[in-house]
Amino acid sequence: MNPVFKIFILPIIAAELSSCSSFGKGVIEAVMEKQQAVDTRLCEVWGKSFSGIMPFLDHQKGKMKVLMVHGVGDHLPGYSTQFIEKLAKELELPVMSAQYKNITLTDPLDATKNLGNLRINRLLSRDRSKELMFYELTWSFITAKQKEVLAYDNSGEYSFRRAEINDLMKKFSNDTGPDPIIYLGDSREEILVSFTQSFCWMTKSNWENLPNDVTQVCSFNENSVTTNIHNDQYAFISHSLGSRIAIDGMQRIASLLDNRNDHKDNSAQAIELVDALKDKEIPIYMMSNQLPMLQLGRKLPDVSNQKAAYCQPQGERYDQRMLAKTSIIAFSDPNDLLSYAVPRGFVEKYLDSRLCIDVTNININVATIFDAFGLGKLANPINAHIGYDTDDRVIALIAKGIGNNMASSIVNDRCRWIDTID
Repeated sequence: MNPVFKIFILPIIAAELSSCSSFGKGVIEAVMEKQQAVDTRLCEVWGKSFSGIMPFLDHQKGKMKVLMVHGVGDHLPGYSTQFIEKLAKELELPVMSAQYKNITLTDPLDATKNLGNLRINRLLSRDRSKELMFYELTWSFITAKQKEVLAYDNSGEYSFRRAEINDLMKKFSNDTGPDPIIYLGDSREEILVSFTQSFCWMTKSNWENLPNDVTQVCSFNENSVTTNIHNDQYAFISHSLGSRIAIDGMQRIASLLDNRNDHKDNSAQAIELVDALKDKEIPIYMMSNQLPMLQLGRKLPDVSNQKAAYCQPQGERYDQRMLAKTSIIAFSDPNDLLSYAVPRGFVEKYLDSRLCIDVTNININVATIFDAFGLGKLANPINAHIGYDTDDRVIALIAKGIGNNMASSIVNDRCRWIDTID
């Protein structure tokens, strides 16, 4: 039985079956196994069809490049390994680079700063005709030092006074709770620089040109960058706070490039870079989407409620858009206490119109729902928060989308698609 699930359900069961524990244990485990055998978990897709990553793997001129941005909590490089392996299997990319490439990110204005790690992996088909470059950003180095102020609370001096289960939950809270607060403070800029540097490294042409085991700044000034942005395809995969970082990061990149237009010595190249981004469609696959919650306390964007003006070819400000299209595919488990669907009107009011955002909401149970012996149905909220990147349906949707002839059978069989029209 899942040990985390026991945390939530066994105290209830114990009260009911205290007089016949050995018999009760057998009954409980038998019922759990039966409930797990038939997977009836929810999977509902609300929005337009999308293609996923698969169609861009054999792009003749460029490469498919994916950046993963983690959410709250301390992470170590390699946190995406299980996800990468499952994604590679779904995409039929069984060949992997023998070694990762690691770049320690730093600030172009202060090379003494450690802004996290970028780990790059290369996935290929057997005949080498298809290729995916996967970039994993670990930014939690930036917030780890500030969270040391709570380290005393995890020490034996305090933790032994708590009940065992409460102590486990308190340590989880101390690890994850501070990050959104820290992001609203001075560290926000450093995290966004980390994202910007990661995207810059994505614009480099190929595997052979990427450095390894270095602390190095990336620059958009190289002439090849514009050509690569035109030719390559990009996608972001994010979790919880990572989704806000991806949105804010793209706005930051666009603003930096726009500001360079004001300097005559860089204007020609800057204009080319800005124009290249204006033609890109970049999907963001958001797991445990938290955009509505992370909007609390933030100012409205400088440009909002003007999507038609910026995103329609006939719009009066069409030439001022940041991207041709930003597709948000928002995965939310209704039993994830920290996840929210993107409601109607949210994008228009709270997100920058120049990103030209379309939203597909995916309501999906990544945690199993159990019948708690007549006491009601229950799903482990921790599993519901962290289970997205190992769920086969989530991975299949990212890999091959829905509503197209390449969609995976597990998606066609297990997910209900509700198409939407404007």
